[in-house]
Amino acid sequence: MTSTQRQVEVSYDVGNDFFRLWLDENMHYTCAVYDGEMSLEEAQENKARVLYDFAEVTPEKTVCDIGCGWGSFLDYAVRRGCKEAIGVTLSTEQAEWALGRKLKNARIVIEDYAVHVPVRKYDALVSIEMIDHLCSPAQAREGRAVEIYKGYFDRLATWVEPGACFGFQAILRNRIPRNRKDLEDLAFTADVIFPGGLNPRIEELVLAIGNQKWEILEMHMRREHYGKTTAEWLRRMKLHESTIRATWGDQVFDDYDRYLSTCVRGFAQHYCGDVQFKLRRV
Repeated sequence: MTSTQRQVEVSYDVGNDFFRLWLDENMHYTCAVYDGEMSLEEAQENKARVLYDFAEVTPEKTVCDIGCGWGSFLDYAVRRGCKEAIGVTLSTEQAEWALGRKLKNARIVIEDYAVHVPVRKYDALVSIEMIDHLCSPAQAREGRAVEIYKGYFDRLATWVEPGACFGFQAILRNRIPRNRKDLEDLAFTADVIFPGGLNPRIEELVLAIGNQKWEILEMHMRREHYGKTTAEWLRRMKLHESTIRATWGDQVFDDYDRYLSTCVRGFAQHYCGDVQFKLRRV
């Protein structure tokens, strides 16, 4: 993985108690899927449902979540039904939280997906906005993005048998801003909040998936959903401004205020997007 463990920890190890203040109660740190009037909690549960269904998980199947975060999807999969849920992550803070859930039939593996070898092939795969850690801005400028993403999809294809399904979600980079402030804020988000990573373009993902090892069965754009998700995160975080400044310092609050405000603006202006795929192993 291009992002090092240290860079991943910069992004996610600010502190579990910090993220608890403004994420939903189940600690999803990815785009929710809204269906009508929903709370953030309901929309995040709905997102997990969509990906569980895309992966065609059942109580008889094992499912692996690549980049499992705090174990939010694992929690959903175990509650709804699976034989075993395996989470792969590089974040030690997130792994500690996920392990603390003490989920029945769940296992957490702290390692790079690129070196992970399943004990036995999984029946289903899920990955939620982890792929932005694979290709650095420098590698993208060298024209290597599709090659790197293809390596990811090809490797995951070896983890399952033909016919297995994959619920995949990714943040997208769309339009390039035409004003300096938006350019600077997006660069800040990439360099300070998520160092070492880059969101893919939709065309890069489609080319990388190809049609030799995976086929695309469904594709859903979720840009507006992520705008609504980040706006709710920002609202909740601001409710705890005094606590955050007192506990983690002014810089942390100011950085996350700038980052989340940039996200809200980015999704509204089509600078950023989000996509969900249902893939099937050929």
